[in-house]
Amino acid sequence: MTTAFLFPGQGSQSVGMGKALADAIPAAKAVFDEVDEALGEKLSATIFEGPQDALTRTRNAQPALMAVSMATLRALEADGVSIAEHVSFVAGHSLGEYSALAAAGSLTIGDTARLLRARGEAMQKAVPEGQGAMAALLGLDLDAAAAVACQAATADEVCEIANDNAPGQVVVSGHASAIARATEIAKEKGARRAMMLPVSAPFHCALMEPAAEVMANALAGVHIHAPAVPLIANVLAVPITDPTQIRQHLVEQVTGTVRWRESMEWLGANGVDRVAEIGAGKVLTGMAKRMLPDAAASTAGTPEEVAALAALLLD
Repeated sequence: MTTAFLFPGQGSQSVGMGKALADAIPAAKAVFDEVDEALGEKLSATIFEGPQDALTRTRNAQPALMAVSMATLRALEADGVSIAEHVSFVAGHSLGEYSALAAAGSLTIGDTARLLRARGEAMQKAVPEGQGAMAALLGLDLDAAAAVACQAATADEVCEIANDNAPGQVVVSGHASAIARATEIAKEKGARRAMMLPVSAPFHCALMEPAAEVMANALAGVHIHAPAVPLIANVLAVPITDPTQIRQHLVEQVTGTVRWRESMEWLGANGVDRVAEIGAGKVLTGMAKRMLPDAAASTAGTPEEVAALAALLLD
């Protein structure tokens, strides 16, 4: 079978994630220790013990989710799984793209933790609290959602497509008043649901330009290796391996649309018949089952799930 590893984004975090792995598998615990050292604080205590509001803060959630994904990967490797030998592609949803690159050997865990801390802080600071928002438009395809966004935007307010997650599942981002207008317009145009999302900033839109500048500077100081397997880039929805291109697209990703639906369609069209979500939650697994109905889809985030996935990959 042809396998792709998928890495979750913000929203998949929960207190206690990864703890069973850290308790049971030394290689997994070492990842949390490495992230703590890189950040100069015990982020692992927040991951394992909470409180939830601290873990949910963007500056913490982003490196925390990466830590759990990498702990899961190290647990798989301890069972004999190798990205280079057993996986054909990696992809990550938004911040998960950094996890995917760390998994494929493009970035060290320490550099990835520091980059995600910088990314989280920069995205939070880019727009004053309360001025930005995001909303999910359910039941509209991309073209219909883009028309809604265009109608909701004004000369001085932004409303853009942030995520094209799956058929009929599009997220818009921008100024809070424009996003509120978008939800009303979407309902008028037949959206099944149009709901504001509980986020602290309007990610993946032009309002994140200050954060993109921060990330351009941060990434300029980090060495990026060619990944062991191709990365399906969020902003392109096609595979890339060139480190210069990876650096460029990580910057573009801050303001650009996460083209997840197209990324999954590319995998399906290019022979991928098994996907595994590596880390916390099951969000990407659920979407993959809808978009790749003929592919086997599984989740790995606990010792039992790791053992089951390793057995499948090594069979």
